[in-house]
Amino acid sequence: MHSIKVYGSGCSNCVKLEALCNEVVRELSIDAKIEKVSDFQEIMKTGILSTPGLEINGKMISSGKLPVKSTLVHWIMNALAEAENK
Repeated sequence: MHSIKVYGSGCSNCVKLEALCNEVVRELSIDAKIEKVSDFQEIMKTGILSTPGLEINGKMISSGKLPVKSTLVHWIMNALAEAENK
């Protein structure tokens, strides 16, 4: 199972990113657990300075912006391919 973490305090972009991740995972039938991390201390541990933050399979992918759906699909598919090649 793949791991996707959305980091953010609950701002509108953080909520949108979480929903978008759920939508993409559902549409692509990916076996992934999506976790919302809103604890400030946990967010700080990642080094994220601006939310929302996105981590896929332990790799920080993005912070401080809300990607368009096609970009998110690309990021997720690349992360899955990397995981397959390990």
